[in-house]
Amino acid sequence: MLSTRLTNANIVTMDPRHPVAHELGIWNGRIVGLDDAVASLPAQEVVDLQGATVLPGFIDAHVHLAWTGLKAATPTVAPCTRVDDVLAVVAGAAARAPHGAWVDIAGYDQRALGRHLTAAELDKVSDGRRVFMLHDSGHACVVNSAVLDLLPAEIAGQGAFLAESAMTAARRLRLPYSQTELADAVERAGRACLAEGVTACAEAGIGGGLLGHSPVELGAYQLLRDEGRLPLRVQLMATADTLTPVAAHEADGIPRALDLGLRTGFGDDWLSVGALKVYTDGGMMARTAALTRPYEGIGAADRTGEFQDDPDRIRDTVVAGHLAGWQLAVHAIGDRAVDLALDALEAAQRARPRPSARHRIEHAGLVRPDQLERFAALGVAAVVQPNFLRYLGDDYATIMGEERAPWLYRGRGFLDHGVTLVGSSDRPVTDGAPLRAVQFMVERATLSGRLVGPDEGITVDQALRAYTVGAAYACHWEDVAGSLAPGHRADLVVLGDDPRRVDPGRIGAIDVVQTFVDGRATVRTAA
Repeated sequence: MLSTRLTNANIVTMDPRHPVAHELGIWNGRIVGLDDAVASLPAQEVVDLQGATVLPGFIDAHVHLAWTGLKAATPTVAPCTRVDDVLAVVAGAAARAPHGAWVDIAGYDQRALGRHLTAAELDKVSDGRRVFMLHDSGHACVVNSAVLDLLPAEIAGQGAFLAESAMTAARRLRLPYSQTELADAVERAGRACLAEGVTACAEAGIGGGLLGHSPVELGAYQLLRDEGRLPLRVQLMATADTLTPVAAHEADGIPRALDLGLRTGFGDDWLSVGALKVYTDGGMMARTAALTRPYEGIGAADRTGEFQDDPDRIRDTVVAGHLAGWQLAVHAIGDRAVDLALDALEAAQRARPRPSARHRIEHAGLVRPDQLERFAALGVAAVVQPNFLRYLGDDYATIMGEERAPWLYRGRGFLDHGVTLVGSSDRPVTDGAPLRAVQFMVERATLSGRLVGPDEGITVDQALRAYTVGAAYACHWEDVAGSLAPGHRADLVVLGDDPRRVDPGRIGAIDVVQTFVDGRATVRTAA
């Protein structure tokens, strides 16, 4: 007997062997069959979907769940556009904190203010508290003198705005969050994902790096798993700085590893270890993405962003991770950083060929035409965030200029070169809704209507595949997820309309009616 049979549905399977179905049978959290194979089988529950569209559950291949959940509970200065309004928020948060405490503020973006805040301005309203205001990009922060006084002189001398490694130094002054705090934050963020049809995701960096929240961060996810509170399936990326030198047998050829040699693939259907996250550069919002030519219209003519570390050390880390058996997720936004990432991955494969590694470049924000062939030759997936351009594209296109703007967060260029295109959000940097991202991938239009690289537009089906089949492949899940086929996980989303049949401009507004994980309806968001 089936546990559930969905009937009278428009089921878009993303499986070329059976592209469209009308019935789907579920037993023990797995898909048993489609159409005639299940139509006559008895079921404990029969759900008549009255013609609604069903898709595989969306997979967000690059998110930050803990950050998302913590941010939702943190005072924010968004959408303030006046310095005085920002300072008023800081003053209010400081007044509620004990003397000498840290005061966290979210939502900082200097573009809205026209300049960065100064430490002196923050000092006037913080009353001795230590202010840490995180930039919306996650790649920078603004702090007051109470924090600068704790930092080495070479960092403190940079002033209130600290980017990349300087921000990391400031974060490390803090005591880590507890596993309970992190678990609550992850659960909160995971439920928001479910409401948008996301049934699985890859958490893009725990334990260290720019955005790690605790050296024992994995324990927060295990706590949720043990208590039955993990809302969706999560694959965890360890950050590269969690690797340590090991005295492994020389025949293993492993110079650095996570404790006990843990690597990609460990875990179960709900919680597993994914790629090793390696940072190369910063972000465009913070103007720290590493470019081969300067940003346009933002001051210094030689401003080309920055690397997170010495390029040789970054290459060594990539090679070490590869030798230790990891899949690599290399953060590279600017084209200069993409060069470094591709060079490092090529060196890694040369040292020990692993064609099945499925290394990934996270973001691939600005990719020159000559770099597309290198992606394809190395078999590297491009994990992009379309909503960056939907919400930030006016700004990004301006600072890249007319020639480079079409190279931003490509779609068609990757597919035409045979590169696996993977959809993701980088939540909470921008909106995480997959359907709104799909709409941008087709239209290439920002919220203002500006077209950014319209020739990079792809079909609706191709965009949906990026958030299902492509994302599953990037996470080594293609045998159990990404399409609705017998034996696959019963993770699916019920939509109020078919994205392939509506006007592209309406895709982002389609209702997510229901989300199923493991064959169970977890969220009902519309009547």
